[in-house]
Amino acid sequence: MAGTESSSTGRYLVLLDDDATVVGARELTRLAGIRTVNTADVVGASAAELFGAADGVVLNELGIALVTAGSDQASALSEAVRSSGPIAAFEAERTVYAIDDAAPAAEAPPAPVDGELTWGLQAVGVNGTTPTGAGVRVAVLDTGLDLKHPDFAGRDIVTGSFVPGEDVHDGHGHGTHVIGTACGPRTPAEGPGYGIASEASIYAGKVLSNGGTGSDGGILSGISWAISNGCSVVSMSLGAATEPGQPFSQAFERVAQRAMARGTLIIAAAGNESSRGAGTIAPVGHPANCPSIMAVGAVDARNAIAEFSCGTVDQIGQVDLVGPGVDVHSSWPGAGFKSLSGTSMATPHVAGVAALYAQQHHERAWGLWARLAQKGRRLPLPSTDVGAGLVQVP
Repeated sequence: MAGTESSSTGRYLVLLDDDATVVGARELTRLAGIRTVNTADVVGASAAELFGAADGVVLNELGIALVTAGSDQASALSEAVRSSGPIAAFEAERTVYAIDDAAPAAEAPPAPVDGELTWGLQAVGVNGTTPTGAGVRVAVLDTGLDLKHPDFAGRDIVTGSFVPGEDVHDGHGHGTHVIGTACGPRTPAEGPGYGIASEASIYAGKVLSNGGTGSDGGILSGISWAISNGCSVVSMSLGAATEPGQPFSQAFERVAQRAMARGTLIIAAAGNESSRGAGTIAPVGHPANCPSIMAVGAVDARNAIAEFSCGTVDQIGQVDLVGPGVDVHSSWPGAGFKSLSGTSMATPHVAGVAALYAQQHHERAWGLWARLAQKGRRLPLPSTDVGAGLVQVP
């Protein structure tokens, strides 16, 4: 690494001024000795690949730099933020996780019945709708996809891996499950229909490893890829827990605003950290707590809020909609199926429905958000738990 630094290094997200991305990258070198590579100059390479050639990568599409810096360099960046210049803010990179299977309440909803749609698809009204998501691009950023699963044979699938050393194959299972709910089949060869946007183009972005973990940088690289490919919807069943009063990420909020400006709606899981039976409601997690990212909570088959579902506990992050998230049947690697619970499972229900609205009404970004909220089924529950209600198809 160029420049003087202490032995303590870390990864950071640096927000560059909207109108001075190139100047900001130069300032990183001048002020902190951080050499960067701009993705605009290297076509087809991911941020992870570019890190081997420099100390930082500028995601030109997003106006964000991912950098490795020592404590002295971090201090220089902090000082640059306080002065008037092209470096707007910086924050430490977080580790993020697949929002794993959560334990449902003691009284579980009924299991899906062969020959029918899953209870989740019935709850959002798929059995009474005609749109299929045809012509709409849906990006699911997760642990990848089992491309050999027979239920995805013949589908329009584009893949990208943003995890160093791993291809897009899903060695975890979480990604295949959530992609199945968002974009799987309504009439599979075996069992109930479980996919909402069954004819959408699938953009499977691997941003979490086969162990189910990843980084902010990997997610941002995946979002940049989705935007560049014209995806209408980005579904993210991932994140990190937050504390009450903890600020949302300025970097992810900037990215979400830029995504909206390009016509891409980002939808993310609210988190599974609540223990409602014990009286604990945890705040919406990162990055779903950003104002310009749609945060999704979970309900069960009785339309009760799920025991684990995070809620609105302050003004920093709020639940915007809920989806079916308990005992959700979907695809699993190895030609199989599995039922899981979590806001991870609720999120792709909303993403799939968003694709149906995008097809039928040609809505994008804030217009798509507004239509989802307006058409949500109102529930006799606090809006702090369910937002605008249970997502409903067109």
